[in-house]
Amino acid sequence: MEIYLIRHTTPLVEKGICYGQTDLDITESFEAEAEAIRSSLPTSIEQVYSSPLQRCSKLANQLFPTHAISLHPHLMELNCGEWEMQYWDAIPKPEIQPWMDDFINVVVPGGESYQQLHDRVLAKFLEISNTGKTSAIVGHGGVLRSILAHISGIELKESFSAFQLHYGAVVKIVPSAKGYAYELLHNITPSTKEQHRPSFT
Repeated sequence: MEIYLIRHTTPLVEKGICYGQTDLDITESFEAEAEAIRSSLPTSIEQVYSSPLQRCSKLANQLFPTHAISLHPHLMELNCGEWEMQYWDAIPKPEIQPWMDDFINVVVPGGESYQQLHDRVLAKFLEISNTGKTSAIVGHGGVLRSILAHISGIELKESFSAFQLHYGAVVKIVPSAKGYAYELLHNITPSTKEQHRPSFT
């Protein structure tokens, strides 16, 4: 049994904008990015799970056209609530600073905390792993990092520095004597760095 974690391709959004569960579309580079991802995947995948957001579901359907894609809200990105589609630098510092100081536990206004994301993602990951079938999970950066933090025993607050997963990243997870082992199969560094927090940090 193997599980392949696949991050979505480049989303159609301006750099510097906060987005989580906003249903962003994909860019014109989608097919080329998807083809690069496909070369890292085996033909033995039995079941496919995806976030219902189109930047993930479109990739799942592109990569696995003969599979029935199981869409699950548990695999969606962090709910950024009132901050969705605002420029990070436009969010008032007094409002965002508590979250910056403890994004694991502090809930985004109208949204959720990273711990809440982790809890829902982990429940779905364990359900998928318990099937014993070779599976693919097409999801978001926060979702995949949350899973990797769990199987690696790394604190959630360290997951973004520990796992540099760019758009289109592919990670293979396999059972091991100590739980799980993982291997990064595909991860192309983009020409410009992503921005998922204010520039003042």
